[in-house]
Amino acid sequence: MRKLFFIILTIIGSLTSFKSHSMNDEVLNYKVTYKWGLINSQAGRATLSLSNNGAQYNALMVARTEPWADRIFPIRDTLISQMRITDLSPIRYDKIAHENGDFSHDIVKYSLNGDTYTGHCTRIRQKAKDKPRTQSSITLSAKGHTVDMLSVFYHLRSLDFKSMKQGDKVTMSIFSGKEKEKLDITFKGAKSITNDNIAYDTYHVSFVFTSHNGKKSSDDIDAWISSDNRRIPIRIEGQLPIGKICCLYTTKKFD
Repeated sequence: MRKLFFIILTIIGSLTSFKSHSMNDEVLNYKVTYKWGLINSQAGRATLSLSNNGAQYNALMVARTEPWADRIFPIRDTLISQMRITDLSPIRYDKIAHENGDFSHDIVKYSLNGDTYTGHCTRIRQKAKDKPRTQSSITLSAKGHTVDMLSVFYHLRSLDFKSMKQGDKVTMSIFSGKEKEKLDITFKGAKSITNDNIAYDTYHVSFVFTSHNGKKSSDDIDAWISSDNRRIPIRIEGQLPIGKICCLYTTKKFD
């Protein structure tokens, strides 16, 4: 559940407020629900903010589990992405996580030489408060379009969904703190959905993450993105061994 929770929150944080490389400052809220049979409870929440300082875009997402879910597996995640305004290419990516007593901080700094991206990655870990922190480093590289786990979906705002056919696919490389992964985004067509009693016209897409050895690192994740200029992810769903996790866009402010 932890990996799926993180991937879904990543998609939320990355699919929002894009219009031809011109993004407005904003704050968006999401409910994270767990569904299994008759059980349908809010398990977490996420808040995304975006700002433009004139030289770069700064995206920040803060996510947490609800008090009842804290008793099972508490999560407090912060994702930060810095992107160039000109082409949305990543400058730096941070993932800071407090998950079930463990602390981790992944830092990826990007450089580009020709068509080869290099990620200089630092990984900080602490298993418990009374344990020492460890630090390790790794360098990742990939040719062609390469992004991080948060900036990647801002690039999707430039996709011309209207001209895409069902089954069309976009592929790119992603650097996390420890490995390079491949992401396939498949277009599944247009669909009208209802969320919180509000009707939305959306584009349906699926996401598949594949590790360097060719194995899927998560089950397929489905997303429904508003077809207006804001391209807000309205609903995101992923299967768990038991039940499924859903993220729902909400116009309500959290307490």
